[in-house]
Amino acid sequence: MNEISSFIKDNDIGKFKEDVELSDLTTYKVGGAANFVVYPKNVLKLIVLIKKLREIGIKYKVLGFGSNVIFSDKKYDGVIIKLDEFNEVIFDDTTLTAGAGTSLIKLSHKAQRLGLSGLEFAAGIPGSIGGAVFMNAGAYKSDMSDVVSEVKVLTPELEIKILSNKDLHYGYRESFLKENPDYICLEAKLNLKKGNKEEIKDLMQNRKQRRTLSQPLEYPSAGSVFRNPEGEFAGHLIEECGLKGYKIGGAQVSEKHANFIINKDKATATDVRNLILFVQEKVKQKYKINLKVEQEFVNWE
Repeated sequence: MNEISSFIKDNDIGKFKEDVELSDLTTYKVGGAANFVVYPKNVLKLIVLIKKLREIGIKYKVLGFGSNVIFSDKKYDGVIIKLDEFNEVIFDDTTLTAGAGTSLIKLSHKAQRLGLSGLEFAAGIPGSIGGAVFMNAGAYKSDMSDVVSEVKVLTPELEIKILSNKDLHYGYRESFLKENPDYICLEAKLNLKKGNKEEIKDLMQNRKQRRTLSQPLEYPSAGSVFRNPEGEFAGHLIEECGLKGYKIGGAQVSEKHANFIINKDKATATDVRNLILFVQEKVKQKYKINLKVEQEFVNWE
């Protein structure tokens, strides 16, 4: 690994850290350590870094804000790439272009202050633009597919390409990028609409109050664990199985919202994963419904 640190310094790739606890980079606050976390300065440095990692056979993963990822407790013997430096935001009338490392929450508030509507649904989603585009993040019956017009990506061949909304094959928490994770989102162009600043602000504040009352925001979690089956709510099914408050180790099914699993008391990643799988199996036994997990399991092989 000394070769990697020397390479990053010699090629001025960007900031980097060694032996980083992934619990510090994920909203569940669980997971083992990664050998390296690198923050490339720009796209060219990102390409240089990936070429080198491929050349020497070191695995890597691009990570957003860690709000939908569950790393295992074991060491991630590779490099985590964070695109936090990709955070430029450009507003042009009702169109905005945002780098992959931009905070979705901050962007929604910026749009509100400019009197632009369309991102109200995102005001409570603690992810990056890149992560949101990747998984088609959404809430309140809206999602990224409603506002994304095009996305600039880095292809597996390390070429920069533009994908249109149609190219992204968006579905409920699905996208072309999710099905093809070797593509890396670099930036996204969003189309918004002009609206009333105060009305947008009021809507966002009302939803924040509702989230505070109905969701366990005081504990580490990754938001909704399971997708809602067609015509049903995952939380309702889990509650009907009597699983509210059920614990495995330090992980617990929230007593406030059954589709949230929280890190109640120093949970391990294994606690969280085992509880997710337990809940999934119980719902399947009772309702013959196989709940789909929204989170991505990483480094469990």
